[in-house]
Amino acid sequence: MGKLRSSYFASSRSVCIITFMIYSSYLFSNLTSVEGFDSLLQLPQSVSFRNRTRSRRVLYVNDYGAIGDGLTDDTKAFKDVWKIACSSSSRVKIVLLAGNSYLVRPIDFAGPCRSKLTLRISGAIVAPKDPDVWDGLDTHKWLYFHCVKHLTVKGGGTVNGMGWEWWARSCKINITNPCRHAPTAMTFHRCKNLIVRNIMMVNSQQMHMSFTHCIRVVASFLRVLAPTSSPNTDGIHISASTYVEVKDSIIRTGDDCISIVSNSSRIRIRNIACGPGHGISIGSLGKSNSWDQVHDVSVKGAIISNTENGLRIKSWQGGSGFARKITFQNVRMENVSNPIIIDQYYCDSLLPCPNQTLAVSVENISFMGIKGTSATEVAIRFACSDSSPCQGIYLEDIQLVSYSGETTRSFCWEAHGTSAGLMYPPPCFSCGESIIEQRVPSSSVIWSI
Repeated sequence: MGKLRSSYFASSRSVCIITFMIYSSYLFSNLTSVEGFDSLLQLPQSVSFRNRTRSRRVLYVNDYGAIGDGLTDDTKAFKDVWKIACSSSSRVKIVLLAGNSYLVRPIDFAGPCRSKLTLRISGAIVAPKDPDVWDGLDTHKWLYFHCVKHLTVKGGGTVNGMGWEWWARSCKINITNPCRHAPTAMTFHRCKNLIVRNIMMVNSQQMHMSFTHCIRVVASFLRVLAPTSSPNTDGIHISASTYVEVKDSIIRTGDDCISIVSNSSRIRIRNIACGPGHGISIGSLGKSNSWDQVHDVSVKGAIISNTENGLRIKSWQGGSGFARKITFQNVRMENVSNPIIIDQYYCDSLLPCPNQTLAVSVENISFMGIKGTSATEVAIRFACSDSSPCQGIYLEDIQLVSYSGETTRSFCWEAHGTSAGLMYPPPCFSCGESIIEQRVPSSSVIWSI
C-alpha cells in the first residue's frame, strides 16, 4: 500500500509539473508577441468566485447588500465591507463577482488598515453618469484610496468612469464652458507597497489612475482606454512618488499615456503600448513658478503609435528645479508627431505665456534605440531655455524617417550634447558643445513588495 501511495503521488506531481510548464510557455509566447497592441500582452481572464467555498477571510460585496445590476447604488455596501476588511487583524480579500456591475458614487477607501488587503475586481465598477452627483464633493476624486499599506487590486474586471458628460462640459471641448476639475477614476494617495494588476479602465472622467505621494508601486497588465477626443484623460499619472514600476500595459487615451510630474524619482516604465494620445511625458514641470524635480526615470521597451508626441519632457517658463538622469531606450515609433522632444517653453493656455528667465533645468537625458516613423518634419526637437540650456543630452542609434516619405530633420535651441551610432535625422548639436558627455545608465528595479 505504501508503494502504491508513493507511486500515485509521484505521478500526480509529474503531471502538475508538465501542466505548469505548458501553461507557462503559453503565457510567455503571448507576452512576447509584438504584432500590434492587442497582441503585445494577453491579460489573464477573470474567474468567477460564486461557487468557491466562502471563508471568514473572503468578503463578497453582494453579501453586504450590493446588487450589482449597474442601476442600484451599491456605495453603502462598499463602505461597509471596506470598514470590516480594514479593521480585520488577518489578511482579507474583498471580491466583486464576475458578471456583476456595481454602481458606486464617490467613495473613500481610507487606511491605515490592520492587515494586508486584496480587492479582487472580477466584475465591473461604474461611475454615476451625471456630474452633478459630485456637487458639494471633491471633484478630483471618485475611487479614492489613501493611507493604505500592503494593498493589492487585481482581478480582470473593469472600472468605467462614464466620462461622456464630463467631456461634453469641458472647456477644452467648448471654450465657453467654465474650466473645472474632473475626477480621477482611481486615486492612490499616500499608499505604500501597492500592487495593481490586470484591470481594465475605460472612459475615465479625467485621469484614469493616479499615484500621488506613494512608495513602492507595481502596476502591470493594465488596459486603459478612452476616445482620442476625450480631454485630459491621462492613462497613468505619477506625482511625488518613488519606486514606481509600470509594465506590460496597453494605454489608448486622449492625453498622455503616462505622465510623471513633481518630485517623483526611481520610476521604471517597461513594455508599454501607447497610442493614440500624447505619448509618454515627463511633466509638465514648473507651472505657476513652482519648484519641481523629477530624476532617475527609465523608459525601456515601448511601442508608440499615432500620438501627438512621443517621448517628451515639458516645462513652463518661470519654474525652477530639475529633470535629470532620464533614459528612453528601445522605443518603436509609428506615425508619431514630435517623436523626441524637450520643450522648456510649454504653454497650455488660451493666452500667450509671458517670457521669463527662470527655468526648470534639464540635464543628463538619454535617447537610445529610438526608431520608426515621424508624422512631422522635425523628428527631434530640443527647445531649451536661454538662461538654463539643456545639458548632457545623449543620442544613440536614432532612426526616425518620415511617415509620408519626406525628409526629417532636427531642431536645437540652447541644447548641448553628444551622439553615437547611426543617426537619422542628423543631430543638431554645435561642434564643441558637449558640456556633459555622460550616458545615463539603464538601471534595473531594485525594490520588492
